[in-house]
Amino acid sequence: MFFDTIQAAPADPILGLGEAFKVEARPEKVNLGIGVYKNAKGETPIVKAVKEAEKRLLDTETSKNYLTIDGVAEYNAQTQILLFGADHEIIAGHRAKTAQSLGGTGALRVAAELAKRQLNVKKVWISNPTWPNHNAIFKAVGIEVCDYRYYNAAEHKLDWDGLIEDLSQAGKGDVVLLHGCCHNPTGIDPTPEQWDKLAQMSADKGWLPLFDFAYQGFGNGLEEDAYGLRSFLKCNKELLIASSYSKNFGMYNERVGAFTVVAENEDIANRVHSQVKTIIRTLYSNPASHGANTVALVLKDDALKAQWIAELDEMRGRIKTMREKFVELLKAKGATQNFDFIIEQNGMFSFSGLMPEQVNRLKNEFAIYIVRSGRINVAGMTENNISYICQSIVKVL
Repeated sequence: MFFDTIQAAPADPILGLGEAFKVEARPEKVNLGIGVYKNAKGETPIVKAVKEAEKRLLDTETSKNYLTIDGVAEYNAQTQILLFGADHEIIAGHRAKTAQSLGGTGALRVAAELAKRQLNVKKVWISNPTWPNHNAIFKAVGIEVCDYRYYNAAEHKLDWDGLIEDLSQAGKGDVVLLHGCCHNPTGIDPTPEQWDKLAQMSADKGWLPLFDFAYQGFGNGLEEDAYGLRSFLKCNKELLIASSYSKNFGMYNERVGAFTVVAENEDIANRVHSQVKTIIRTLYSNPASHGANTVALVLKDDALKAQWIAELDEMRGRIKTMREKFVELLKAKGATQNFDFIIEQNGMFSFSGLMPEQVNRLKNEFAIYIVRSGRINVAGMTENNISYICQSIVKVL
């Protein structure tokens, strides 16, 4: 028999938590684990601009034919405008090539395959902590994963000195993975000045930067959140970017992502892109149409784009309000620790400082589901559940 010796794999630390939550019977249950946005009613809504674009596509679509290997051309062009800005010289000089991917995860896997197959990369440097799948993706293609310090747990802030000390060991030709904004899981981003220093360090050391840009617009705004990426572009002629519309378009189940290569000139960009397409062909052949065409339609239609930006601003504002309310209620419920640092964090996630045993108690005693690291999805909080969350946390502190 072939399969007798196969052992069951452990549950994914984040998706497995969601599966456990689904079968949780207690009515007061709260899911603060998986990173999806929820509105004030606790629902994950379809963005109105997306819904309108889908209606138009339904009326005008004439074929279900295959896409090209690199996907919807207009989608790829609009992705570059969001990343770089419409007037950036990279776009004018055709130095960037974008391929539609299966979400941000698919883009990361394509990046890892390119690094291994074509660039002979031996090491990738990834922040500690990070999104767990980062390490798994690069280990899957046989690239050594090295950690760089990122989080100062004692002071709940960026471990800047540790980060610089560790990345000073990254050598020429190494890939360094950076979270473009809204660092997952800490919610702590470098300041503009720190981004500038890192960008110069990258150029001096000869790294190949890889930006995971999954939350553009969820930190401080679409333009503001692109600061780190654009700072690196000033110093580096070559760059890799894995981006996603899961969060900022609320299109989680459409798996709409993009992999972008920035090269020194158009000729090199085209050659690299040809190899990217070869990789995609062996992984999933070509991407799906619906999500990418929906995003493209929203981004190229001025009225729909304005509506989307307004909805994105509303989502970001609700998250910031929940952060403030969370800290306020923890104090009101009797927490003696200072949680003010949570207000300064960006994006959906907060690195709460809760220990694994406290996380377990929240699940077992109160039906509150949080990732074991203590990462909390602030977007999962609502006016209806936040008081219960805070009083439960105070009981396990």
